[in-house]
Amino acid sequence: MEKDLNELKTLIDAHFEQRKKEEEELLSLTDRIDKRRSERAEQMKIRAERERERQNRLAEEKARKEEEEAKKKADDDARKKMILSNLSFTGYKQTQPGGKKQTEREKKKKILSERRKELEIDHMREDKLRDKAKELWEWMRQLEAEKYELQYQYTKQKYEITVLRNRVSDHQKVSKGGRSRTKRGLRK
Repeated sequence: MEKDLNELKTLIDAHFEQRKKEEEELLSLTDRIDKRRSERAEQMKIRAERERERQNRLAEEKARKEEEEAKKKADDDARKKMILSNLSFTGYKQTQPGGKKQTEREKKKKILSERRKELEIDHMREDKLRDKAKELWEWMRQLEAEKYELQYQYTKQKYEITVLRNRVSDHQKVSKGGRSRTKRGLRK
């Protein structure tokens, strides 16, 4: 019995020693985990700080570039205005025979301004508004019809051009072939 009791005591002591070691390991592990967490948090703070600094530098650089571009554009505009103001317009008109010619863009703007109608519907009553809507509808339908006709004419002309081109190329092939045959006939 004594032997069993001693053996049991040694087992209990060994168990308590093992448990004490495990608790110490657990404490050291939790300390390491907490230390690692704090290091990680510090690293994240440093990274966030660096990222903020980088973003600030990029924003400053972008603002500086935009400012330089605006300054450059303003200088270019000022220089263009100065050049245009120094030009004598009489000399410019003399270089263009036949007076002022309208560019395509100006022609389009003129045509659109002529076609554009003012609505002036603020003072109208319901029946007048209906008449105005009908009038605009008819005008739009007329424009759509004109557009359709122009598209049809365009496709028809395009088809005719391709047919004529094909005929010309066929005619050229035939005439070239005829010349080469006559030359061969002369040699023989």
